Amino acid sequence: MSMVTLQLGQCGNQIGPDLFGILSSDALHGPRRSYGAASRERFFHSTAHGDLVARAVLIDMEPKVIKQSMAKAAASGTWRYGDASHFSQKQGSGNNWANGYCVHGPRHREVVEELVRREVERCDRLAGLMAMMSVAGGTGSGVGTYITQCLRDTYAKSFILNHLTWPYRTGEVIVQNYNSVLTLAHLYQLSDAILVHENDMVHKICSQLLNIKHISFSDVNRVIAHQMGSVLQPSLSADSHGDYSRNPLGELVSTLACHPEYKLLSVCTIPQMPSSSIAYSTFSWPGLLKHLRQMLISNSKMEEGIDWHVHPHVASERPRSLTGTSFNVSLANLLILRGKDVFSTETGGFEDPALYTSWLSSKEAFNTWKCPVPFNKYEKSATLVSNSQALLRPLDTMVGKAWNMFASRAYIHQYIKFGISEEDFLESFTSLEQVIASYTQLS
Repeated sequence: MSMVTLQLGQCGNQIGPDLFGILSSDALHGPRRSYGAASRERFFHSTAHGDLVARAVLIDMEPKVIKQSMAKAAASGTWRYGDASHFSQKQGSGNNWANGYCVHGPRHREVVEELVRREVERCDRLAGLMAMMSVAGGTGSGVGTYITQCLRDTYAKSFILNHLTWPYRTGEVIVQNYNSVLTLAHLYQLSDAILVHENDMVHKICSQLLNIKHISFSDVNRVIAHQMGSVLQPSLSADSHGDYSRNPLGELVSTLACHPEYKLLSVCTIPQMPSSSIAYSTFSWPGLLKHLRQMLISNSKMEEGIDWHVHPHVASERPRSLTGTSFNVSLANLLILRGKDVFSTETGGFEDPALYTSWLSSKEAFNTWKCPVPFNKYEKSATLVSNSQALLRPLDTMVGKAWNMFASRAYIHQYIKFGISEEDFLESFTSLEQVIASYTQLS
């Protein structure tokens, strides 16, 4: 089945080429024909000359990043974007969510919907749509939210996954917390699941695991693309009967987002190391999964510096407060194993009921997908997609900072002039405070 990806704003259009680059390389060089064919069908369509063209629509209110993305894809020599699969204007959204959502989105709705329709009609079987965007700026967050709303109206029965990049906590944009709150509150009503990467966490991976001295956004984007690819590439579940061509978005949503109050998904991958070190490293599944389990429990996104003193405890002993829980409680987890000997790997450590909320059995809460094809040069790799309390603290911090600004009415006039009222802000705060309360109660 095929996915249509929307790259929205600067962030979405910078991550996109790295993601499709990894996917195309993996599909073309994978040793199993059925795996490669399923991957190509999922992410690309072929021209009459056999060229791979990404099933993607590129949208930004400024043309520069889209031109760079298309040039990077063409330079790869293995895949490209469609010649008419992009839309841009000459003026951005000025890092203002209201400008993107209330002005640029409605103004360009018809042309964007037409671009998406063309890509959808190229799919023999549509698995769903994925929108990649940042929550901090104006176009990715504002236009991205508006376009997601249009997708929900037009493709009411299709799965929609939003991939969001959360900004550095130290601040990229002065109003980033406003933009983030408005984006998340609206998407929570529209999306089937929201997969999140935090720039701060990815930056640490680049620094401490990949040993990159001067970290750029390109470095951050490559880590995100690797983790996204490890989630989205074909794999086999217990009931797939050897068929790689399942619905990736449908199974991801049904496995992890089983309750409408809980839609926030986080990702961690092991191992992660510089390319030059991979050839000299050996890994065992018991070692990898022992580390990954503790990463889940201690809410760490990387194996370096894991807190081994954090242990799960049964629901009756858990403190019910945002700061009191000593470990990361999960609603549901999906473990994806790729590489050598995956089918003989023991994963029972992730079935421990103490890891999960008391109202869902661990047999229902935990699922495993496996693929014997190594991914992105790693002989063995494991990815955990988790619907848990992992994002509770950063979400609470984000909402708190936005509320402090709102209490003094800082910059509110910049949003009001484009059509967002103070009541809209209050509704968004209320919505996210309910999300925070729901995840806190997993304790």
